[in-house]
Amino acid sequence: MIDALFRFFENRIQPFAPRSDLRPPKGTVAFIWFYARQAKFPFLAMLVLGGMTAAIEAALFWFVGRLVDILASVNKAEGWSGLLAAHGWELAGMLVLIGLVRFLVTMATAVVDQQIITPGFYNLVRWQSYQHVARQSISFFQNDFAGRIVTKVWSGGQSAGDLVTSLMESVWFVLIYAVSMLTLIGGLDWRLAMIVVLWVVIFSFLARYFVPRIRYHSRETAEAASMLNGRMVDSYSNIQTLRLFGRDEVNDRYMREGFDTFQSTTMMFTRFITGVRASMALLSGIMITSMAALCIHLWLDGRISSGAVAFTLALVLRLNFLLGRLMTQFNGIMRNFGTVQNAAELISQPIGLTDATDARDLVVARPEIRFENVSFHYGRGKGVIDSLNLTIAPGEKVGIVGRSGAGKSTLVNLLLRFYDVESGRILIDGQDIAKVRQESLRVQIGMVTQDTSLLHRSIRDNILFGRQDATNAQLLAAARRAEADGFIQALEDQRGRKGFDAHVGERGVKLSGGQRQRIAIARVMLKDAPILVLDEATSALDSEVEAAIQSNLDELMKGKTVLAIAHRLSTIAALDRLIVMDKGRIIEQGTHTELVASGGLYAELWSRQSGGFLAVNEPA
Repeated sequence: MIDALFRFFENRIQPFAPRSDLRPPKGTVAFIWFYARQAKFPFLAMLVLGGMTAAIEAALFWFVGRLVDILASVNKAEGWSGLLAAHGWELAGMLVLIGLVRFLVTMATAVVDQQIITPGFYNLVRWQSYQHVARQSISFFQNDFAGRIVTKVWSGGQSAGDLVTSLMESVWFVLIYAVSMLTLIGGLDWRLAMIVVLWVVIFSFLARYFVPRIRYHSRETAEAASMLNGRMVDSYSNIQTLRLFGRDEVNDRYMREGFDTFQSTTMMFTRFITGVRASMALLSGIMITSMAALCIHLWLDGRISSGAVAFTLALVLRLNFLLGRLMTQFNGIMRNFGTVQNAAELISQPIGLTDATDARDLVVARPEIRFENVSFHYGRGKGVIDSLNLTIAPGEKVGIVGRSGAGKSTLVNLLLRFYDVESGRILIDGQDIAKVRQESLRVQIGMVTQDTSLLHRSIRDNILFGRQDATNAQLLAAARRAEADGFIQALEDQRGRKGFDAHVGERGVKLSGGQRQRIAIARVMLKDAPILVLDEATSALDSEVEAAIQSNLDELMKGKTVLAIAHRLSTIAALDRLIVMDKGRIIEQGTHTELVASGGLYAELWSRQSGGFLAVNEPA
């Protein structure tokens, strides 16, 4: 019964509900409201309950003063009977408010905060932020630290939730308490209320001065923190490279620069925190002294009772405590505001490469590929790919050859639509790839890259990325065809998981380059797409294993349109046609025999074949 009740409240916010518009606005307030409006009813409940809590707390101090006056007015000899006869209903009202109403409001506040907002809203922000950022273009991730992006996505959700709840639990509470206090003591003497008003006005001026400055330096601190986090993740991710070149001191200096930047921004931030705390301490001291002196003066004149003095001073001391707590929470509130502001700048960026509004799924009956007058320069205006025309017939197997930097990999990236062409178009089976859904395009293309990166998951999960609905028999067959089943059966990770259940480490670091490559080949074999792209697919394999896999690749290529990039020319010499690229253009094409006979760049590359690279500007 209790579990069912908790689940009822915990499901009031659905953080993982599908949403078509995932991009939040860039402005900090608009960014927060974008997510908060999806949980507006729980937050409205928090406002109401927070206001009730503040009003009840102010009433408690009034009860104390009223109780002092009641006790002073009754005859002790009459005992409880006399007290209840004269003030029973009033005391009963106090008892109900303190014992029942206060309990119900506190419990309801805890339920809304802990059972609805904390598990629902925080994860709503994180999940939707993750989804939006995950759909960014490849260049978005290439231009930033992965660790920095993760920090902003995660901390943005945490800080947005903390900021909203802090504003309700602190600022809103103090506001309602101050209004309740003014109402109660204003009924005693208007001068008491004026001191409180003056206190709040001066506090507001201090806030107006300090808050923008604290917010600015908080944002700078958050930016420096995310930068430093990114540097640390980058260092740890490439620890083998650092060890290999013995560059610990150089990297320490690089990290120290990040720490110095973070420390300097933090010190500027904390200076303003110290300033606001000192100012508030001076203000509260003056106001408490003034309020106490006026209360004593009014009591001496007989205008207020001893109980009124008691509850007025109690209210003032409580207000001082609340403002002091708000003062100390300025650090957290402004830090959260700066973190949200910093995260919003990244998360709110528009998707760099989107589907057309009327995009349809790519349907491939004849896997023909056509590059029509394609140019692409990474926004630099010239170079890379210039006015390229190429047609690959259905089922044709084409090799791409050229010096490093000739544009071979760029051509593949354009085919996969990791970038949009700057002019011209690319068609698959007569359909412009810019007008189809990206996901449907990539479903039709299987690719094995030179730099194989695996997910830190099990071998099974990594291979099943090729086809999620594959049976276990199909999975085993793909591994066997890729010559991977032997080493997979012998694997065991640090947690004792074996075979296909063993995890491969970050980016597959626990496997050798050849093992990673074979897993990637098994994944593409399982996918069985009509178009196959091989980018140095066997470069990480030794000759014996390469020979064993090559026959399986030949089987995989049957009936498919194949685009293969290779610097080891022997791996593609038997393909139907070879394309030789140089400086973004096709300069030769033909069969291996024809190109060797022509005496051009391919013939020179073949004659000098050593598995190495030629410089971009090295003459043919």
